[in-house]
Amino acid sequence: MTKSESAGTRRRGPNDPDRRARIAKAAIEVVAQRGIDGLTHRAVAAQADVPLGSTTYHFATLDDLLEVALHEAAEKNVHALKEWEAALPPDADFAAALADLVMGYINEQYRDTVVEYDLYVAALHRPRLRKASAAWDDALTELYGIRTDPLTGRLLAGLFCGLLMQAALADPRPTREEIEALFRRAIHGPAV
Repeated sequence: MTKSESAGTRRRGPNDPDRRARIAKAAIEVVAQRGIDGLTHRAVAAQADVPLGSTTYHFATLDDLLEVALHEAAEKNVHALKEWEAALPPDADFAAALADLVMGYINEQYRDTVVEYDLYVAALHRPRLRKASAAWDDALTELYGIRTDPLTGRLLAGLFCGLLMQAALADPRPTREEIEALFRRAIHGPAV
């Protein structure tokens, strides 16, 4: 076996149209494993199984890698949320559905939730990432506004994001009933 044959799984050559996308996904995985501070071109190249030069060719700086990872995570998350909303029956109890959604994110999808927030919060110190973070917020506001109205949609988007972060950090975590009560208050106002 020649040296190039043994590296065949790693070197896919110039006709590798999925390489950039693999690198973007690998950046998310590196953040999941090591956090934002552990994101390096070398770590992403190893995770994506590409030569180091490929990561620097497609993403010259670490901020470039962070930006693509944030876009990738936001796109994946917004797509999943749109599918979730579309699958809800028109007469669904939206407060209960949102509570179930939060519980899923902080239990079954905890790892993905932490990665997404790591990337989202990175925009606080990297102004270049703010546009992607704002687009993510806008998509949530629009999505929740479909079931309510634009102002309530914005309120629910903020509440949703805040609850996810608080619930992910809390010990013990809030109960589903506590989360549902907050969404119900945001949607319907105080009980009379």
